[in-house]
Amino acid sequence: MAEEGRKIGLAMDFSKGSKAALKWALDGLIRKGDTLFIIHVMHPQALESRNLLWATSGSPLIPLGEFCDPEVRHGYGVEVEPDVLELLDLTCKQQEVNVLWKIYWGDAREKVCEAVLSYELDALVMGSRGLGSIRRVLLGSVTSYVLEHATCPVTVVKDRPH
Repeated sequence: MAEEGRKIGLAMDFSKGSKAALKWALDGLIRKGDTLFIIHVMHPQALESRNLLWATSGSPLIPLGEFCDPEVRHGYGVEVEPDVLELLDLTCKQQEVNVLWKIYWGDAREKVCEAVLSYELDALVMGSRGLGSIRRVLLGSVTSYVLEHATCPVTVVKDRPH
């Protein structure tokens, strides 16, 4: 009996920290047969009328091949850096990994935890912006909240200074 692949989530906001988390996950965590859920949370004000249907539940799952189409991304109001798509596409083909995008609108803390529950993720990887303790207390921390509330193991990857 063949073993089913794992479901790995990756919180992606296209910051340096989330790109470092993506690279870390692709280099050392993801393996053949896994499904990688890219969880992207946009500010609620970015919700355009054509996407109101998904305001509560988020977008449908979007396969990487479809998400690579600029018109599809434009339809959701997502701007993606080409290097992220190229890296995902290469890994998807080389390692036979299924990559799915999920776009939410709202509070990133709550929506990332919602995705963990909805897709019964085996693990979540996310980047850290490296806020100091005072700024983290004043501004809140998505990472801290997700670490406390997620129902799966969470790995936080810090961006290394160059």
